[in-house]
Amino acid sequence: MERLTEAQQELYEWLAEYIRVHQHSPSIRQMMLAMNLRSPAPIQSRLEHLRTKGYIDWNEGKARTIRVLHPIKQGVPILGTIAAGGLIEPFTDAIDHLDFSNMSLPPQSYALRVTGDSMIEDLIADGDVVFLRPVPEPNQLKNGTIVAARVDGYGTTLKRFYRQGDRITLKPANSKYSPIEVTAMQVQVQGSLVGIWRDYN
Repeated sequence: MERLTEAQQELYEWLAEYIRVHQHSPSIRQMMLAMNLRSPAPIQSRLEHLRTKGYIDWNEGKARTIRVLHPIKQGVPILGTIAAGGLIEPFTDAIDHLDFSNMSLPPQSYALRVTGDSMIEDLIADGDVVFLRPVPEPNQLKNGTIVAARVDGYGTTLKRFYRQGDRITLKPANSKYSPIEVTAMQVQVQGSLVGIWRDYN
């Protein structure tokens, strides 16, 4: 299927959730309010694009007949892979979902699949799925916290985070790997570890 723009994706996700909860489609006015728009034209344009791309359909001439053709997968989105070795470029699109409806995770949690063995002494192995939550205030992170961190010019990695002044050290949990030492300006903390899942199959 053709990929959606950010605006189309936002409307599609809202529509899918609304229809799931209410069992009928919303009005154009409700969509305008939800998308914070003052005119129906952008909504109608997004709806047409969603229909053309095969995400929704409706009955011509009948109100509130929008149908979601591809319901959104429930669960925690796996956004890509995270290096536990060298550094790799991160993914931005969800590539899979794990349904952990019975598991208590913080709001906005997401998952990454680990590649590499640099965190093996913390019992995080190649192929594991790590659950992370966003870090709104990285300056308040405790030293030793396991984080997903993006390092300018390199990519994203899973390491233990240490700050001393304006220097950041990202330490592996494997003696085969050297710590990454950079300035704080070069590091963007993308999430802190809240859980690990391993599939033995």
